[in-house]
Amino acid sequence: MSIRELLRNNKIIASVIDNGSLEQALESDCKIIFILYGNICNIGQIVNKIKAKRKFAFIHIDLLEGASNKEVVVDFLKIVTQADGIISTKSQMLKAASEHGFYTILRLFIIDSKSYHNIPKQISNCHPDCIEIMPGVMPTVTQWLLPTINIPLISGGLICDEDTAKTAISAGASAISTTNQNVWEMYHQFNK
Repeated sequence: MSIRELLRNNKIIASVIDNGSLEQALESDCKIIFILYGNICNIGQIVNKIKAKRKFAFIHIDLLEGASNKEVVVDFLKIVTQADGIISTKSQMLKAASEHGFYTILRLFIIDSKSYHNIPKQISNCHPDCIEIMPGVMPTVTQWLLPTINIPLISGGLICDEDTAKTAISAGASAISTTNQNVWEMYHQFNK
């Protein structure tokens, strides 16, 4: 299944930052979980819990404690986890993840015009399956970006209620990612 197809039916993505939020995400209707915590000792267990619930697990490799910025970490994750995808701000990590068959998401922080205008170069460096822009409450930037990229866009960061989620989706985001559990509860509302 392509990431485009995966996101078409999963517009709300649960992002988890600790074991408590993981347990809540496992009980939610969200089918995709972004793992924004963990370490090299427990990441296999975290992913196993997600996979046991028949959900998709994406590891934010930059936030994995005990991991280096070297591609060998991707090799390690392929061996010790059944993760579906890798999220990173680093193109070399996403290149390695793609070679191992992971879905790849390039996370981009858009803070000014320089970071905005650098997006095509970053995409061409690693050819991710998808990008995630942060903060996700920038519908104008989403609308500017969509005609210039040919991959799905996820809005993440500061999506904290129904209005901000609707605004991001209405602007053209394929999906939104959030740690806000109240937004997770809107899964069916957004996936009609």
